Amino acid sequence: MTPYPSLSSGRLRIVAVGFHGLRDLLEEAAPSYAGVAEVAVLDKIYDDAVQGIAALRQSMGVDAVVSAGSNGNFLRDHLDLPVVLVKPDGFDLLQGLARAAGKSRRIALVTYGALPPELLLFNERFSLRVDMRAYASEAEAEACVEELAGNGTDTVVAPGLVVDLARARGMEGLLLYSQGAVREAMAAAIDIARVARQEAARREKLSIILGQLKDGVVAVDPEERIETINPAMETLIGRPAEQLLGQRLSAVHGELSLAHTLRTGAPEVEQVQQVNGRTTVVSRLPILEQGRQTGAVLVCQDPVAIQRLDRSLRARSRPPQRHAKYSLANLVGESEALRSVRRRAQSCAQSSATVLVVGESGTGKELLAQGIHNASARHAQPFVAINCAAFPESLLESELFGYVEGAFTGSSRGGKIGLFEAAHTGTIFLDEIGEMPLSLQTRLLRVLQEREVLRIGATVPTPVDLRVIAATHRDLARQVREGLFRQDLYYRLNILGVRLPPLRERHGDLALLARHLAEKIALRLGDGRLADEALVMAVVEAGRHYAWPGNIRELENLIERIMVFREPALGGRGISVDELREIAPELFAGRDSFGAGQGHGDEIRAMSGVGGGIDVESAERENLRAVLRESGGNREEAARLLGISRTTLWRRMRKLGMER
Repeated sequence: MTPYPSLSSGRLRIVAVGFHGLRDLLEEAAPSYAGVAEVAVLDKIYDDAVQGIAALRQSMGVDAVVSAGSNGNFLRDHLDLPVVLVKPDGFDLLQGLARAAGKSRRIALVTYGALPPELLLFNERFSLRVDMRAYASEAEAEACVEELAGNGTDTVVAPGLVVDLARARGMEGLLLYSQGAVREAMAAAIDIARVARQEAARREKLSIILGQLKDGVVAVDPEERIETINPAMETLIGRPAEQLLGQRLSAVHGELSLAHTLRTGAPEVEQVQQVNGRTTVVSRLPILEQGRQTGAVLVCQDPVAIQRLDRSLRARSRPPQRHAKYSLANLVGESEALRSVRRRAQSCAQSSATVLVVGESGTGKELLAQGIHNASARHAQPFVAINCAAFPESLLESELFGYVEGAFTGSSRGGKIGLFEAAHTGTIFLDEIGEMPLSLQTRLLRVLQEREVLRIGATVPTPVDLRVIAATHRDLARQVREGLFRQDLYYRLNILGVRLPPLRERHGDLALLARHLAEKIALRLGDGRLADEALVMAVVEAGRHYAWPGNIRELENLIERIMVFREPALGGRGISVDELREIAPELFAGRDSFGAGQGHGDEIRAMSGVGGGIDVESAERENLRAVLRESGGNREEAARLLGISRTTLWRRMRKLGMER
């Protein structure tokens, strides 16, 4: 019979210790448990039994031990294994006495440990006249047998040690234990071994987990004896686990003592402490199991690891879409002014210093800032942009610096992270910095100087690692003189300066820009729209007379307006003068007549006999001549300025009769 199912992790290993009669019972019971346990019967006592079990642990491993009487108690005191004792129950006692009564009239019952009070009462009540005795050691057992032999006892019912001693003195010895008691002890040993093996597996898994931690961890029992310690803590203390397990933590390292935690049960979290000359962040926590304190644990964290975790958490808590989309290659144009901007921006990207971008509205300051960020070492980190002129002072402060919970009426539960913290490890772009109120300029100066942010309502600043790129269309030096901008902040911002030229200073890029924007707008508008080259050239020719106060943004808006409102061109003949004048009157403001007063190369001539439409070929021819003049007749340079290949340029010139 196999009372237990097989274990998937392998059979348990039980050592059953007994001699003479008990050994026979153990050997008889052992095969019944073959499916779940490998039972080895050991016929030894005391020290010999301890040595025998130690040898078996070396060769096959031992989960639990089954024994009885004084031998079992000796093993309990000398082994760190669970030892289950075979204990006779009331039925075993009565059965033993019944067997003895058939052999003799002078009977003694000897037990290990105290006699059951019920048995004494039973003996007295029924006048059994059984001599009942107990022993606690081998010496007491010998003295007991000696006395029984002297008073004429014939039969002794007792554990194996006393049975052997009685038989040696010529008395009848009957073993007190039954097969039922042996099986009960064996079943208990298997249950205990099963739990012990599961606990050992849990401890092993826990040790593997703790071994992977960079933090030092040590756990102690209620007496502050070390039960578990991981390699990181071994390194911190400077001693291996073999020398530490079982030792009191206070004695091993007084600075790490858990005595106070065990005494009070109060946790102590994130305290900065020096351990062996190293700065660590220490937490002491009680261990509670089913509401009862069973020990305490100490965790030592490396501040550098905490800083890495802080960066990771900040990255996870940032709002989405915080990455720059544009690179410096997205700055369209080949004029010398724009080339200079790209060169300077590339130099700025190699540094971590603050950048001040100056340029009129619509020149592409944020695009330039994104390009600098994407060309820098921070390109994989956040890019956060805010227009300082778009918020009232109180709202701008909370947006930039964030706030803690309860900082003001209506504040969000849990507080809010500010944009400076959201940009941690990356770049923050402060557009229209010249519009920032003086009170916030002071707080911004502290961020630039100390690299830390104090949320609204907070008392402890938060360190930040970020790069600042600011932009303005104002003359900050003049604002400093007029007391509208802090001088010290101006100097902090104006470390690396980049000026974006207005569109009127780079008319040579107008064709490239117009063509690029028309293609982008056509894609955005969809419904099969195409970037009409004739329309682009018409805008370019008309735009050469215009100052473009809104710069590239105005050019983009104007092209989109024309593409949406224009009537379909008849036969691909472009757009009429009247239609262009109606849709974009600003291009013709201040002129008496279309093209009047302009040089030959800037003139757009009306086609005769086509209802006043623009002569697209003439316009394109004049545009090519203007670009060739600008490039000094260099066709390769002209093609680059136009954003086309040399082959395309040659084909257009041939079509327009300009191949010579």
